[in-house]
This record gives sequence, C-alpha cells and structure tokens, in this order.
Amino acid sequence: MPFGFFPSDVIVGNSCFALPGATRFHFGVIQSSMHMAWVRYTCGRLESRYRYSKDIVYNNFPWPDAPADKIRQAIEAAAQAVLDARAQFPDATLADLYDPLTMPPALMKAHHKLDAVVDKAYGETRFKSDAERVAFLFARYQALTSLLPVATVKRSRKKSALT
Repeated sequence: MPFGFFPSDVIVGNSCFALPGATRFHFGVIQSSMHMAWVRYTCGRLESRYRYSKDIVYNNFPWPDAPADKIRQAIEAAAQAVLDARAQFPDATLADLYDPLTMPPALMKAHHKLDAVVDKAYGETRFKSDAERVAFLFARYQALTSLLPVATVKRSRKKSALT
C-alpha cells in the first residue's frame, strides 16, 4: 500500500487517509515492512482491497519510542531514497511501481534499506517474517495499552543429571 506526499491544494476523498504535517520520518515508518505487516493484519478489506482506517490501523499502530536523532535522520534519509527511486520513473503510477512482478530494482533496494533502519528504531534487527513483526508489534501494543505490566515468563532451569 504505497503512500505519498501531495500538495496542500489536493482534496482528499472520504475513502483516503491524509496525515497533515507528515514528515519524511512518518512516511518512512508508514512505508516500512513493520507498518505494512501491521496493515495486513489489522486493516479491513473491501473485496480484496485494503481499507486503511485511522481509528483501527493508524491510531493503534505502535510507533517506535522516540528514536535517537541519529536513527530519526537515518529513517528520513532512507525515506527520501524511496522518494528519489520513485522519481526515477516519472511516467509510472504508484500501482506500476509497486507491481510485485515489475517493481524497479532501485525502488526495491531503497525499501530494503528503509526496512532495516526502521527495524533498528524498534531495537530489533532480526525479523525473519511478517508474522514475527506482527507478534512483536502486538506485544508492544499490549505493553503500551495495558494498565498492568506485561507478565514475563520465567524459564525454569533444567536440572542436570550431575546434581
């Protein structure tokens, strides 16, 4: 689900989502695999198309905790690289650019770099799948919204045969 920036004179229809005052940081996190995994799990659907909702998807998305300036700047730079890669194809629509069969390699590479930086903003760098991302995000969501601390499971030590 590609997002983009539009001039202030564009009128957003009721089936669209606009984020006034969004920065490249917001764009970068929203375009990352982290957010897209959340979208695929929480978004409603109309036929086979996603219906992005501010109430269910955006407002409940667990953003990274105030990342350090260095990480924020890295996300902004990676987001700009995605925008720059898109700009290399001025005649292509977002649908053209994000077709999984024909996505330009430069755009794919820019997204991979963006994903790595966003994952780092969450303190994680080893997600193997979207399922791991969603599990991580729901654990964060629970921690952020729960009145009680999240219980941690204590591992019992196995007794060795020598004791």
